[in-house]
Amino acid sequence: MKIETFDFPDLLKGNDVALRLLEPGDAPLLAQAASENRDSYKYSPVPQGDEGSRLYIQRALNQRATGERFPYAIVWRNRVVGTTSFMEFKHWVRPNQPPHPGPDVVEIGYTWLAAFAQRTGCNTESKLLLLEFAFETWRVERVSFRTDERNARSRNAILRIGAQFEGVRRADVPNVDGSVRNSAYFSIVKQEWPQVKTGLRTKLLRSP
Repeated sequence: MKIETFDFPDLLKGNDVALRLLEPGDAPLLAQAASENRDSYKYSPVPQGDEGSRLYIQRALNQRATGERFPYAIVWRNRVVGTTSFMEFKHWVRPNQPPHPGPDVVEIGYTWLAAFAQRTGCNTESKLLLLEFAFETWRVERVSFRTDERNARSRNAILRIGAQFEGVRRADVPNVDGSVRNSAYFSIVKQEWPQVKTGLRTKLLRSP
């Protein structure tokens, strides 16, 4: 499904977080964000250095051009601290029903944060902004998440936002080291969204 066929938010803004379209000029900002401490990036495709960040952004924008992904820079308290994306857009054909104006299901992925922004309200508010748009503007049926099955930190973070564990898909995608990755899959469906939204807002009140 081409992303040009439905409305897409170039900017999602909360109290401390703004998600804006990733741009080529963000390369040095991403490089700085990723350089502080890379211990948590073992299983994640996080760029390193200015050139690595430039190539990372170019790939993300190429994927946007082909309708695979819509990438954002995460701006937390006026500083670029990482990225996140909408991806895996699916549009269902339902018998005897008009086409849905947006995607019916979507995935949130390619998310990483600078070390100093981890375990703060940054990820919570970022997910709240993305999920609000997906469920309340696009009116999707499901939002999915996935991560390397070995990545306990990421799995716990996904569970903390209120997603449900679905299972592990074997030989899902290439890993960052060139091996083949098994992915743990999670999801939130529209019936769960009101409770998840309340939980995220409560977590934000308690977050540093």
